[in-house]
Amino acid sequence: MEGWYVPITIVPGIGLLLMSTSNLLLGLSNEIKELIVEQANYLDLLERKLRQLKLLNYAMVFLYVSVAFFVISGLIAGLYENTHLMEGQIPLYFSGIGIISALAALLLLIIYAFRAVRIKQDQFKQHF
Repeated sequence: MEGWYVPITIVPGIGLLLMSTSNLLLGLSNEIKELIVEQANYLDLLERKLRQLKLLNYAMVFLYVSVAFFVISGLIAGLYENTHLMEGQIPLYFSGIGIISALAALLLLIIYAFRAVRIKQDQFKQHF
């Protein structure tokens, strides 16, 4: 481990991902609310958008978990940096879990993006 600051420097980037994902979630939630009001011909579309909402929610959970593990890693590494009580393995494990969690969230966001385009294309075809 390079030091306590390495995992902590990743946290702001994940924070930006969280902010953009929450904006996507809010926009999708508003769109779903509008479809529920109109619900006549949009049941299939509504189900697909609800699955998208669940996907975004899972991505946000993985991002929060990632932040938690990076903060814990940085905290542990910072506390024990000068005391040499640890060999540096525990912070590395926490960072690894944080990285895996962030990658899982990114994979879910990629899937979301592809599905969102497909849903918009189908919406366009239904209107014209």
